[in-house]
Amino acid sequence: MRSDEVVVEGWSRPRPDARRLRIDVVIGIAVALTALVNLTLTRSAGAFHGNPPSVPEQIVWTVLTTLPLCWRRRWPDAVAVFISAMFIIGQLRSTPEQQLAVGALFSAIYSLGAWGRNHRRAHWVRSGIVAAMFVYIGISYLIALPGLSAAEFVHASGPVSPILAALINGVLVNMLFFGFAYYFGELAWTAERRRHQVEAQAAELVAAHEEEAARSVLHERLRIARELHDVVAHHVSVMGVQASAARRVLDRNPAQAKDSLGAVEQSARTAVDELHRMLGLLRHSDPLPDSAPPPVPSPRAPAAARAGSDPATAPTAVGLDRLPELLDSVRGAGLETSLGVFGEAVPLPESLSLAGYRIVQEAATNTLKHADATKLDIRIRYHADELELDVADNGRGTGRRTTGGLGLIGMRERVAAHDGTLETGPRTGSPGFRVRARFPLQRPAPASTPINANAG
Repeated sequence: MRSDEVVVEGWSRPRPDARRLRIDVVIGIAVALTALVNLTLTRSAGAFHGNPPSVPEQIVWTVLTTLPLCWRRRWPDAVAVFISAMFIIGQLRSTPEQQLAVGALFSAIYSLGAWGRNHRRAHWVRSGIVAAMFVYIGISYLIALPGLSAAEFVHASGPVSPILAALINGVLVNMLFFGFAYYFGELAWTAERRRHQVEAQAAELVAAHEEEAARSVLHERLRIARELHDVVAHHVSVMGVQASAARRVLDRNPAQAKDSLGAVEQSARTAVDELHRMLGLLRHSDPLPDSAPPPVPSPRAPAAARAGSDPATAPTAVGLDRLPELLDSVRGAGLETSLGVFGEAVPLPESLSLAGYRIVQEAATNTLKHADATKLDIRIRYHADELELDVADNGRGTGRRTTGGLGLIGMRERVAAHDGTLETGPRTGSPGFRVRARFPLQRPAPASTPINANAG
């Protein structure tokens, strides 16, 4: 940062862009030309104060007082000082053009307050200019007073002395003139600083929102990873049990051993598919931030292994078949619910069934928290190559937050993990909100029935 860009409270007004600088040049030239026209009219009307200089000198002082406005925002300090000096010299030389010169002086002082890089320095420069102007006015009055006579105030009729009235009038008018120039410049600078603060706060809010969204994604991925552990552990446990059974019956019953090994093969493929899908989602995640909650410790042994050698004794995994239990709890919260299953149901991969359950669960939670609804309708449709979950309520569809919510982020993560699509938004043609998820569906080919793990 250069020395002329020292900031006040951590901020200085940015320099104007090229378009504004070009506009200043056009305005400065236009004001200078207008001042020359006004000078010609003033001379033609004979409106002189004192003994004016030669015409070329009048033109010089007129141009020097107005043309620097071309650079009023590029170099506001220098322009304000220069125009002020030229104005005083022009007055001392009795240059007849004053109207545009006064406007140029006002604009220069205003521009310094509004666009000065160093606001503290701009304050002192403006104060110095105003002080110099009043010193000049005071000296002018002191010089003019001895030459004044009563004949010059022949039409005076007020209660105040004519000379005193003239002095007070001149001081008041100049105080208002310089006061407004200072005030409006300060107002413009303050407004720009507040706009910058609002933009900075908005950027901070956006950054905080993005950080929170990223953190929620990481948390959701961590939860998915823990659930993936349970799903894959189940398949691996089944593989171990079936392989053990195949080993025990291999010599006396090769056909049953073959069926058991087929089940091992199918479980292995399913486990690999689950790993490929879920790890593809988690591959690019960054380490959890320090503020993230600690992960729940993973079980020390697979679920099926903890339950015994028979996978039938393993705990039931959460999936779409557990939706009736979920709806019972929703009804207990005072919401009327309905569940419809359409099409030919097929066995689903455990991770897909779990993802569907979580999506319905989150949609129901959002309905209870945000929708002011009385009904919740859940429909599961098994199409030829697609599984569709449709959750709709009759609440305030337009008032629901459809972006930025952590629950919806989790839904998107789960749907993306299965190469599906998610639609969320107000219902069409009726009040309420809808969540619709679609997942690609591959109907499994008929498989051999595995033997009992306790056979033999």
